[in-house]
Amino acid sequence: MTIGRRMAAEVIGTFWLVFGGCGSAVLAAAFPEVGIGLLGVALAFGLTVLTMAFALGHVSGGHFNPAVTLGLWAGSRFPARDIPYYVVAQVIGAIAAAYLLFCIASGSPDFDLATNGLAANGFGAGSPGGYSLAASLIIEIVLTAGFLMVILGATDVRAPAGFAPIAIGLALTLIHLISIPVTNTSVNPARSTGPALVVGGLALQQLWLFWVAPLIGGAIGGGLYRALFSEPPRPM
Repeated sequence: MTIGRRMAAEVIGTFWLVFGGCGSAVLAAAFPEVGIGLLGVALAFGLTVLTMAFALGHVSGGHFNPAVTLGLWAGSRFPARDIPYYVVAQVIGAIAAAYLLFCIASGSPDFDLATNGLAANGFGAGSPGGYSLAASLIIEIVLTAGFLMVILGATDVRAPAGFAPIAIGLALTLIHLISIPVTNTSVNPARSTGPALVVGGLALQQLWLFWVAPLIGGAIGGGLYRALFSEPPRPM
């Protein structure tokens, strides 16, 4: 598969993740009387990955996340030369989704960007629960590392075939159930970048953490899986 087609898959998949996940938080989470709430938002993020992993995973591998791309490289599953192409594609998809979501949300007279925030990530004053920088850094690193362990394990040639997207989607759902109150859940620098660029202000000032922590966590998760669970090379 050409790098152009793989990049297109990553743009579309990341767009779907941000539009579906953040869209559920902005448009449906607190909708009067029938809002989906935290559980619904967590499930929406998981479903975006599950559906696009089935749809486009065979094209690009279904990363949709710079931390996943880096983690797969750390786990010896992805070539370093392709990392920049994937990250650029993922960020483009996330930004496009965030701006389109803003256009749709702005169609409601009750929507206020400063109040609703477009599901941007943050810590301290930007955290839904007021969690500190240290707490936010730790949880994003730990959860991203765990996410990579699930991804690498579920896609291992020794794992049951055909079930990887389900495990990965459910893992992302679990991650959101844990950390929405802390950071609004990133574990994905591209997902954080799109809303932050639209919202600006504090979300943009705090964006650095949602690149640093997931990338560290992804590298840790990928490296741990390779060290502990990968098959050693067979002697020639």
